[in-house]
Amino acid sequence: MPTDRRTALADTAIDVLAETGVRGLTHRAVDRAAHLPPGTTSAYYRTRQALLTALVRRLVALDQAELQEIGEQTPVPRTAGELVAQIAAFVEQRLTGDGRRRSLARYACALESVHHPELREILVPRRNAGRQVVHDFLAAQGVADAEDRTVTLLTCVDGLVFDRLVGGGTVSDQEIHGLVAAALR
Repeated sequence: MPTDRRTALADTAIDVLAETGVRGLTHRAVDRAAHLPPGTTSAYYRTRQALLTALVRRLVALDQAELQEIGEQTPVPRTAGELVAQIAAFVEQRLTGDGRRRSLARYACALESVHHPELREILVPRRNAGRQVVHDFLAAQGVADAEDRTVTLLTCVDGLVFDRLVGGGTVSDQEIHGLVAAALR
């Protein structure tokens, strides 16, 4: 649990957004969820936009830290099967537990960024060690446009996660295998 009040409020705002959607994200809702006196959140984030911006910054920071850790702990796969297994483990995490909560909040923020370009700038995908693992695998397999194929593969995986969060279910290894195979062609 973060000791910094601003970080704790942003974390709580992520939970509120995941549970109630963008319309339910209010200063009062965050105060209630954090078990704090009314007005606490607005003392730290005066406007709803300031709260949303802090939430998005925290979400990106958490995601980047997670992806960095994955990349540092995950060797570049030697086979397509190893890459499929690594992606499948990542997708499973995104669909359950903390990953599910953050995924729901991330997609809500992505939709909100259509109307608030300043949020889009914060949400822009960044380089990270997890993404580098996929790139390095594709490059090692002789894929000429490894960067473009990495972006396409990870975008398709993200689409599967979104689809399963909205529609229910899981992502099968066969679906991921198909995406990896397409990236290798």
